[in-house]
Amino acid sequence: MLAFEYVSDDARLTELVAQYRQAPLLVLDTEFVRTRTYYAKLGLIQAYDGKTLALIDPVAIDDLSGFWALLTDTSIIKLVHSCSEDLEVFARNGGCQPAPLFDSQIAAALAGDGHGLGYAKLVESYLGVEIDKGESRTDWMKRPLTEAQLNYAANDVYYLYKLYPQLLDKLQGQSRLDWVMEEGERLTQGRLSAPDIENAYLKVKNGFQLTRKQLAYLKVLASWRLTRALKKDLALGFVIKDHGLIALAKKQPKDIQQLLKLPDLTEQEKRIHGKELLRVMATADLENLPEAIDVIALKPGYKAAFKAIKNALVALCEESSVPTELLASKRHIHEYLNWCLQGKPENKPLVMTGWRGDLVGNRLDEVNAVL
Repeated sequence: MLAFEYVSDDARLTELVAQYRQAPLLVLDTEFVRTRTYYAKLGLIQAYDGKTLALIDPVAIDDLSGFWALLTDTSIIKLVHSCSEDLEVFARNGGCQPAPLFDSQIAAALAGDGHGLGYAKLVESYLGVEIDKGESRTDWMKRPLTEAQLNYAANDVYYLYKLYPQLLDKLQGQSRLDWVMEEGERLTQGRLSAPDIENAYLKVKNGFQLTRKQLAYLKVLASWRLTRALKKDLALGFVIKDHGLIALAKKQPKDIQQLLKLPDLTEQEKRIHGKELLRVMATADLENLPEAIDVIALKPGYKAAFKAIKNALVALCEESSVPTELLASKRHIHEYLNWCLQGKPENKPLVMTGWRGDLVGNRLDEVNAVL
């Protein structure tokens, strides 16, 4: 059993933050609950500086401002594993992002250990320790937390601190530590921005199928859904699912009888939101229609260009021992093609920036003729 301290009062947290500010490295993790909510509910924060492993109770503590300020102290490296959801929690609850940030999952991938390596696998690979993940699905908002839950939570930072020196040595030997830190900075970008209500329709699945008039309806519907989701703290799908919004935008019911006949809406969605949906659709601006969503994947030559670029990037990944997911994913290639078709504006795609840009160099010039 690991030694840890359960921190549930403001005074002790203040002392702990003062101690952590003296450390060069701080390991972080969070436990949260998300079922139907838009935002995750923060149930526990784990922190370890190599001296004190603290399980911080955000439910009991009134003022976490000192801890959130600690996360922005640039003299301390923040070590996390697969941190995208943790970053969301920090943004929502603390209005901050940790910096500088070292994600051990990305670090392991760039060190040649494989893409998307889970925490338990990483610990077993580097330390030969098997971790019990039996408490991974638990209610972290329930109090009191059990001893098994607390031990599980403590494990998530304790072993990460232990394996960090080995991972660091490996990266430094390959001259890739800067790559990992660059990725950490990139992961935090944009997370403090408020949800974009005006352009929520652009994230609705299959919106590209709609005409400009239909998009005008989708735009007001998606904005309404996101606003309601935020107000009620509900996941978008628990307000109305994407295919329901698409059906409304396509068929444009004019009264409640027409709306009730739509098979794409659940009976609950019709009952709770029916009249409101009609009201919202009536606000669609049909005089200033949105631009059609341009799907470059439908353009002639896209498939050939995609294949040529993918082949070039995959070959580069194999030569450089970089996971294809970090350099040659569908998203990376699509973004690059879109940039090329726009005439290569100043705002470069990800594969042409930072360590990726240094690695790619002019390797894609020879395949641009396919476009």
